[in-house]
Amino acid sequence: MNLVISGRNIDITEGLRSAVEEKIGKLERYFNESTEVHITLSTEKERQKIEVTIPMKGSIIRAEQTSTDMYVAIDLVEEVIERQLRKYKNKLIDKEQAAAHLNKDFIEEDIYDDEEIQIIRSKKFAMKPMDPEEACVQMELLGHSFFVFRNADTDEVNVVYKRKGNTYGLIEPEF
Repeated sequence: MNLVISGRNIDITEGLRSAVEEKIGKLERYFNESTEVHITLSTEKERQKIEVTIPMKGSIIRAEQTSTDMYVAIDLVEEVIERQLRKYKNKLIDKEQAAAHLNKDFIEEDIYDDEEIQIIRSKKFAMKPMDPEEACVQMELLGHSFFVFRNADTDEVNVVYKRKGNTYGLIEPEF
């Protein structure tokens, strides 16, 4: 497992680097040697934030935690990643998919969470073509945190979503 540690508005001290390597390094038993783990530490006013992204075949394991203390955030994010890995493992077992990036010992380990994904509600709706700005307005009017729409410019299905800090994001498919 290769750790790629970077910082935004923060100097990565030797203490921070060793804390990240120690905590996130515990996840090494789940991955093979070629797996790359991207870790970004950032600070904004009084908030200390850590983002961990692990690109894997067919999906991404990602978590972020914010705290007033970076070391606390590092501890918290490691727990979140472990929980996500267990869910991902169960998904692989249930779907009988190949787990190219996971360590075989971890896959064969007999830990099975009872957390099962249940779809409680399903909706169908007509998608009229609109631009992303209009989709944001629609999302706000509906009081949702995301909105699926057909982009009038590209004729592709896109998603706009609300981000922290009252900003918006746009997801466009790439084929």
